[in-house]
Amino acid sequence: MDYVIRAVRAEEWPLARELRLAALQDPVAPVAFLETYESAVAQPDDFWQERTATGATGTRVRQFIAEAPDGTWVGSVTLLVELPADEVRFGAPAEVNQGHLVGVFVRPEVRGTGVTDALFRAAVEWAWSLSEPRLERVRLYVHESNLRAAAFYRRFGFVPSGQTVRLPGDTGDTGETGDVGNVGGTGDAGAPEWELEYVLGRE
Repeated sequence: MDYVIRAVRAEEWPLARELRLAALQDPVAPVAFLETYESAVAQPDDFWQERTATGATGTRVRQFIAEAPDGTWVGSVTLLVELPADEVRFGAPAEVNQGHLVGVFVRPEVRGTGVTDALFRAAVEWAWSLSEPRLERVRLYVHESNLRAAAFYRRFGFVPSGQTVRLPGDTGDTGETGDVGNVGGTGDAGAPEWELEYVLGRE
């Protein structure tokens, strides 16, 4: 594999923005991301600058990217550090110190080449490398209908925890669309949609 897997750099925010907008236009975006293309593209430059800088040097978040030989970014994943005392961003409250993988995206043309595996390995290795706080597990959420992603997570070693959470904004009588890593929804009446929690324990 001729791709470099590394942490993002603060000054690379235009590339981070471009990749995120590409992710939000992917056909599976409505069931993969808790953000819409319309909301993201409207954000000012300082939003992307702060977001990228935090992902580059933050102690509680780290964004990893896959870079092609020509400098093109072909994928990304972000790991958030969650502690039991933290305010809950999405899903169930953390019962232990844990990592939370969000924003998983690999461009269609490189899927199946090992890029996603390499990004996950980098993020999980970073999680296990932390000594303060020491993380006990890594989790992620996947939409119940995103079968391709769920199959990859299981192959990587994640297992369903049995915990589920309704999509943000879902009141129980509407079908909402939404990674954890599309706020809003259809607003149409129907069965609720669910995100399933998958976990990877520390060996």
